[in-house]
Amino acid sequence: MPHFVNTELNDGATVLNVYSGITAEELASQVNKKLIASGYSLSQGNPSDAIYEKGNRVMRLLFGAFVKYFKFGVRIEDAGDRSFKVRVHKLTSGMSGGLIGIGQVKTELKRLAQELSSI
Repeated sequence: MPHFVNTELNDGATVLNVYSGITAEELASQVNKKLIASGYSLSQGNPSDAIYEKGNRVMRLLFGAFVKYFKFGVRIEDAGDRSFKVRVHKLTSGMSGGLIGIGQVKTELKRLAQELSSI
């Protein structure tokens, strides 16, 4: 059974969670399921090293903060001793939504960190 150990890093741009008692493939599958359930789609890569997107980039550029758009990179890293790290980092700043958009991206990263800590 997977076990969330702690959050090693949370600097506003990257969140690094540590897990033990699970294989990298199982952890990648669980993370993928959580993100898909949250409305994200895997746009590039594989569940162990992926880019996930939610929303419409073009509509965000046209209508700003009225349209949500998020893009995050997710990577599973070996931490040794049957432990793994899940690194989630933002790949969009939210600037196209102005100050509100920047805040939306920061809030979404915090939400994802909380969601993934329940694996």
